[in-house]
Amino acid sequence: MNAPFPPDQSQRELRGGEASLSAQWSATLDAGTAVAMLAGVAAEKPSAAERGFVAAVRDAGGWRLELARDGMADLSAMLQPGLSALLAVKARGHDASGAALTLWEEYRAARDALLALAPEAGIMGPRRSA
Repeated sequence: MNAPFPPDQSQRELRGGEASLSAQWSATLDAGTAVAMLAGVAAEKPSAAERGFVAAVRDAGGWRLELARDGMADLSAMLQPGLSALLAVKARGHDASGAALTLWEEYRAARDALLALAPEAGIMGPRRSA
């Protein structure tokens, strides 16, 4: 019986999906830093939970991974036009700090909700693989 994909190809696709998710998460964190700067707020240094988020939800898999993907898409859909609008206002020489602060607060709430999807360290026991 033939497998639909050679094992090495399916593993490459899995790693590619993870790399895409990691790149999206990194871009989201960078956009959050830019919004913080526009709001006049000191940007937070990424926590260990933020740095390990993609790996944690990938290892958890299932509903956590799906919700993380959807939540990251939603957060990106909020940040892209919001950041573009803030930059346009700033480019015209107007103060965008009030709107930027509002976007910053929304970003933090959404980011924190995403981080809550990752299981706490040790909650699922040691990582096991076949």
